[in-house]
Amino acid sequence: MTFIEELKKRDSFFDTTDPDIEKYLEENKVTFYLGCDPTGNSLHVGHLFTYIVMKRMEQYGHHPVLLVGGATGLIGDPKMQGERKMLSLEEVKENARLLKEQIRSLFHVETIVDNYDWISRISLIEFFRDFGKEFNVATMLNKEIVRSRLDEGISYTEFSYQMLQAMDWLELYMSHDCTIQLGGQDQWGNITAGMDLIRKKCGPNAKVYGLTVPLMLRSDGTKFGKSEDGKSIWLDKNRTSPYEFYQFWINIPDEEVIQRLKQFTFLPLEEIEKIKEEMEKCPEKRVAQKTLAFEVTSFVHGKQASIEAQHISESLFSGDIASLTASEIEMGFQDLKTTEGNKSLVDALIETGLATSKREAREFILNGAVSLQGKKVTDVQLFLTKELAIEEKYILLKRGKKKYALVRF
Repeated sequence: MTFIEELKKRDSFFDTTDPDIEKYLEENKVTFYLGCDPTGNSLHVGHLFTYIVMKRMEQYGHHPVLLVGGATGLIGDPKMQGERKMLSLEEVKENARLLKEQIRSLFHVETIVDNYDWISRISLIEFFRDFGKEFNVATMLNKEIVRSRLDEGISYTEFSYQMLQAMDWLELYMSHDCTIQLGGQDQWGNITAGMDLIRKKCGPNAKVYGLTVPLMLRSDGTKFGKSEDGKSIWLDKNRTSPYEFYQFWINIPDEEVIQRLKQFTFLPLEEIEKIKEEMEKCPEKRVAQKTLAFEVTSFVHGKQASIEAQHISESLFSGDIASLTASEIEMGFQDLKTTEGNKSLVDALIETGLATSKREAREFILNGAVSLQGKKVTDVQLFLTKELAIEEKYILLKRGKKKYALVRF
């Protein structure tokens, strides 16, 4: 099976500038690049898909160059509506530093470059004389993202972004013999601009290809990569804990889950087909979702973090909260309202918002609506000490079916 064939079978192929790319990749070991702008200090699930395609390409023996856009991040790739917020040079530099660390840690690539290193050295006169004359304004205006913004208006700054990305590819073509650019389908205009520039500068026979992957959308057409409450799912564990990350994947609906297994895991397609058959026989076991969550969490956060996230999920589902460790509680419940220990249960319920008054707190307790570490308590006089806590650190309070709070010692 060729690389392109595998991408198609994994629903990970959108288009290419030349169908000969399949033969080219089979007959050569090539250098290709994938870029991202440091508009934030972490990648998120929306980025992950393209980076996984990058790893698949690497497995076929091709060499990736990962670009962090320290220069283009100061400009902003045009989006469908409205201008991007301009970040300061200091913000972009710090974001770029953190992204380089994250990319190196997650994807274990040898070559990471920053386009600030070459774009910042180009003077305004050089920009217009050496590059500006190579771009046709009519062609630039016809790019889909630019055309969609003409009625509301687009600044020259964002309009010029495609020129900078084209210059990136020219630089990497000349310095790294980079002949393929990989990107999302929304990057098509920027990719073709780069191809045109390379051929104008290096000759019409320069062999370069664009390869795009589909945008990640849910089955209802909405953007993929956000939790139910609209929060982005980050790859940085300090912004999205491994447990929250695991929960995002385990909640993928049945109609999407097999496709996500193909796209986001490195499991053989034959194994995914067996998982599909098992899911169809026993959908209540959610074997596909559990496999997806475990595999992707292991890839991003490591196997141990995935095991802990899995244990938290299973413990909450079964009600066996007492089996959780202190570190698992820290991972799974970091966003809960918290109060300090050595106080009455009644006061703890009020301070964490699980009750609004002492009278209401006592009613909840007497009615069996309150539990500690998964066990119901009915003692309104109960005093919370570290002896009741998991590893003498945490007591997990629960009121009703879904409302939790944490007592910390």
